[in-house]
Amino acid sequence: MPPYLLGLRLGGRRVLVVGGGRVAQRRVPALLAAGAAVVLVSPQVTASLEGLIEAGRLEWRPRRYERGDCAGAWLVQAVTDDAKVNAAVVAEAEAARIWAVRADDAESSPAWTPASGQAGDATVGVLLGGDPRRAAGIRDAVVDGLRSGGLESRHSRRKPAGVALVGGGPGDPGLITVRGRQLLAMADVVVTDRLAPGSLLDELADDVEVIDAAKIPYGRTVTQERINDHLVEQAGQGKFVVRLKGGDPFVFGRGGEEALHCARHGIPVIVVPGITSAVAVPSAAGIPVTHRGVAQEFHVVSAHVPPGHAESTVDWEALGRANGTLVLLMAVERMALIAAALMRYGRSSDTPVAVIQDGTLPGQRTLTATLGSVAGEMAAAGVRPPAIVVVGDVVGVAREIELIRADMGRDP
Repeated sequence: MPPYLLGLRLGGRRVLVVGGGRVAQRRVPALLAAGAAVVLVSPQVTASLEGLIEAGRLEWRPRRYERGDCAGAWLVQAVTDDAKVNAAVVAEAEAARIWAVRADDAESSPAWTPASGQAGDATVGVLLGGDPRRAAGIRDAVVDGLRSGGLESRHSRRKPAGVALVGGGPGDPGLITVRGRQLLAMADVVVTDRLAPGSLLDELADDVEVIDAAKIPYGRTVTQERINDHLVEQAGQGKFVVRLKGGDPFVFGRGGEEALHCARHGIPVIVVPGITSAVAVPSAAGIPVTHRGVAQEFHVVSAHVPPGHAESTVDWEALGRANGTLVLLMAVERMALIAAALMRYGRSSDTPVAVIQDGTLPGQRTLTATLGSVAGEMAAAGVRPPAIVVVGDVVGVAREIELIRADMGRDP
């Protein structure tokens, strides 16, 4: 007969876990997240469980199971690798009328732990006759559908109020966060910019209004003031507005300005961080912005105005003296002036430089040069925005990786 599925509210209630191996490592964090007072009985524990114990998240009794351990528990998990011990734990729990889960033998287990997942405020649990792999597969399909909005109508969902500032990531639509995609599926209005993943707009319902707030370098642009007004006007009409941006809304994305404007007009704001292109694009090109023994720091710089400009707040002299990695955004048109300033203040002309155009997108390409030659090589190659410039010895790490792969691919 089918099991009766039940959601247990374990806040403050004692749960006994017998066993400290990989199964316990999976189950204990979920029990703690539910607020359970976990008591763990096991002679040894995994490193992850040890970290939770040291943080005071649970009580550990470093010994083997003893009869009487189940006393006072609301739920028992028997997850050792010893069938006899698991059977003894379940027998004691049954005698005390305490629900118990036996990890090694589904048929002998009074209760089963469902494959569970979270999508917003929905908790999904799947039981499939004691087959955990199939249950997990169905769980994943349902959770993915809920997270993308595909399983639930926009109009049946409880929408947030006001404005959500959503970071869309560096370009690849698969790199937007789960939370960002959830909120996008709920939107009545989407205010998008040029660097936001455009293919995500095709997933929107037909009645969602899309407002183009693109800022094209040296071309047509929508002022920031007008964008701010769009947010307040649309949210003021009771619509849920998603401001979809490239990268992270608070990393050179003017998200702070938009949040302030909404706050001044009494509009609630949700901020959903995004994967910033300053780190993601170098990573996509195989360049770590930090690397042991090479760079212990990195600086992210907006180069929308050149060194020496009255509006620049960047200390180019300090960056020229520094040894860390420089990640330059909006630098394409000013690279000659930037390179000259960095060399003037101490950076060697031989410093490696990488320029990654259209990072994480199918057309991604990387140009490598030196600080002394990069401006000329960028001009010759026709590099155009959006592009990220990385200055520093970490550029050589990507080359080293390529050489190792090439060597491994050669016939002996």
